[in-house]
Amino acid sequence: MIDEIKVFSGRNSKDLAKSVCTTAGVELGKARTILFPDGEVIVKLDDDVRGRDCYVIISTCDPVNDNLMELLVFCDCLRRASAKRVTLVMPYFGYGRQDRKDEGRVPITAKLVANLITAACADRVVTIDLHAAQIQGFFDIPVDHLSASPVFFEYFKSIRNELGDLCLVSPDVGNVKVAEKMANLLDADLAIINKRRLTGETVEVGNLIGSVKDKTVLMFDDMISTGGTVCEAANLVMYEGAKDVIAAATHGVLAGKAMERLADSPFSKVVVTDTIPMGERCELIKDKLTVLSVGKLLGQAIQRIHNNDSISALFQGTSGAKR
Repeated sequence: MIDEIKVFSGRNSKDLAKSVCTTAGVELGKARTILFPDGEVIVKLDDDVRGRDCYVIISTCDPVNDNLMELLVFCDCLRRASAKRVTLVMPYFGYGRQDRKDEGRVPITAKLVANLITAACADRVVTIDLHAAQIQGFFDIPVDHLSASPVFFEYFKSIRNELGDLCLVSPDVGNVKVAEKMANLLDADLAIINKRRLTGETVEVGNLIGSVKDKTVLMFDDMISTGGTVCEAANLVMYEGAKDVIAAATHGVLAGKAMERLADSPFSKVVVTDTIPMGERCELIKDKLTVLSVGKLLGQAIQRIHNNDSISALFQGTSGAKR
């Protein structure tokens, strides 16, 4: 029964949650997140959730630690209010890049976050385009790893004729499979750039494998963080003769100097989704920025989870999630 579903939102995801509720056919649950003067957070529910199937939508983006704590407190609040099932919907999974020990004496924080969520007694996690697919295995509870590819495919298919001779470019080797599937869907060529990360802020872009001469280049990745990778890659493809270049990424983290880099880059468009709120911080690139909504996708996923239907059926005919 649809009236058994309750969807709640954290402070940073109100607009996305309203879109999700429209698709799921439910009203947004009433809850308040309150900050004490010393910075502690408390969640108060104004709706009865006893015996209900509850979903909490919070992206653990900047400020990452505040949003993560709110998510955990929300989960505990619902559990103590006797919710039947608590599903944490994390459109963007913070700490997802700390998924392995790439050098000595460093943590695997993605696993720690998974442990915290499990300890908070969540029943299930829903997320979109994890930076590393193996993070699903860090959890001892079910994880639905969604892909934003249907959202991007619908958008780029609608403007396909404007793009002309198209080439999908993966800014790094890790995203090649997703870029290849999208290239097949859009009847486009494929090229790859190899890179080497020097620091958290800087990357060294190497060779371009494939031809982009006189083509519109679409760079497809899971996120744009500081913008170093995609902007260097954009300069490279323009040097190699591309006539236009477009950036597309599920998560617009856009941290550090990303805004300035994208504003000064050759990109004619920067296409992201609303897994992370854009808002006024993107004023510098507003003429280039296109924001697509994943609200419909999440709403359909919630309906399917509630009805015990297949989630993978949502991605038939599209490129699916990274594996």
